[in-house]
Amino acid sequence: MARQFINKITDGEPVDEIFALADKQLRANRNGDGYLLADLRDKTGSLHGLLWNVSEDSLSHINAGDYVQVKGKAQLYNGNMQLIITRIDLVNQAEIDPEDFQAGTDQDVTELFERLQNFLQSISDPQLRKLMQVFLSDESMMEQLRMAPAGTKAHHAYLGGLIEHIVNLMEVASRIVDLYPSVNPDLLTAGIFLHDLAKVRELGYEGTFVYTDEGQLIGHLVIGIEMLNEKIQTLEQQGEHLEEETVLRLKHMIASHHGTYEFGSPKLPMTPEAIALHHLDNLDAKVNEYAAIIEADPNKKSHWTPYNPRMDRKLFKGISEG
Repeated sequence: MARQFINKITDGEPVDEIFALADKQLRANRNGDGYLLADLRDKTGSLHGLLWNVSEDSLSHINAGDYVQVKGKAQLYNGNMQLIITRIDLVNQAEIDPEDFQAGTDQDVTELFERLQNFLQSISDPQLRKLMQVFLSDESMMEQLRMAPAGTKAHHAYLGGLIEHIVNLMEVASRIVDLYPSVNPDLLTAGIFLHDLAKVRELGYEGTFVYTDEGQLIGHLVIGIEMLNEKIQTLEQQGEHLEEETVLRLKHMIASHHGTYEFGSPKLPMTPEAIALHHLDNLDAKVNEYAAIIEADPNKKSHWTPYNPRMDRKLFKGISEG
């Protein structure tokens, strides 16, 4: 029997399928009765599931990150597809096909990595280029980079998404940097490489995409600075030295690339390279996320996506000729 992928589920359709449980929340309605709000996923998208009249004890055997067999009925509600669950059971991970749950980049990861190497090896500052080579020589880290997503839900949330995101930024930066003579192209290229690299440790992606304990407790901005310190120490053990100001500027780019305190930056961008990185990062992330939301919308006849509370807006999909 063919699998019921999330992006093909239609309004009113009965569902009996295995999904990844990305998030599990037990809530109470206005009468105080408990219900489950489940974030269900496969490689084609995500779906909210609701199971009424449950207790914490009755669902203690399943947790976020598990695979679950779900029975219920799909329902289009306020433009969003949801699943009214009648039963949810734990599934042994050995029984599932990982390819059903792990979406990947549609780009060639080997080619992306070659482009990444070319950008880093084109850095003109010899000491900064040697530092980048220290990172590239870490085979375990680079293998993780080729595999990791850039997020769990929002932008580039698929295998290979992190390297795709980084190379996209490098491509855009290489095309516009001549327009901004105040921006040091070597620092910007290195900062782009480093800004999200710590997501290889922040995120777990062998099964469902989750935050690691280190990712939850520390986050990729702080981990990224730790990783930079480690590689600088390796560089110094090789008899090489990076200027103190260069180190400060690189660390500042990592620390400030989210752009505002509201979004987790401990510092606001205070250099031309840092503000350029922030806006390039935000551009690539938002365009990717918009495209993914539009593509995943189950209501194909509507010109608009449902209201997205995280973005505080609907997205225009276009006027279909059909």
